[in-house]
Amino acid sequence: MNYGKALRIARAIAGVNQKELARKARVSHSYISLIEKGARRPSTRAIAKMRKELHIPEPLFAMLAAEKADVKDISDKEFETLGLYLARFLARNGRDGKRGKRRRLP
Repeated sequence: MNYGKALRIARAIAGVNQKELARKARVSHSYISLIEKGARRPSTRAIAKMRKELHIPEPLFAMLAAEKADVKDISDKEFETLGLYLARFLARNGRDGKRGKRRRLP
């Protein structure tokens, strides 16, 4: 599982920078940076706090973090397609219902 990749994608979809997420999730911005670089493995508690602030359900976050080795009996093409559909779904549902306007953290 690549939680750094999942976090980068989720932040991009939400339109949130590292510092803003860190402040809302009450973690350090350097911790988020290290996770995204793959230098730190996040705790389940930290993942939960960041997911909550990004409004990403746990199963979807886990799917974003999945890598080919984590999924069996699926072709490379199917895995890539699944990732594209998931990103599109999150992008569409990660907005406030207004086309082009990203949801901001409260």
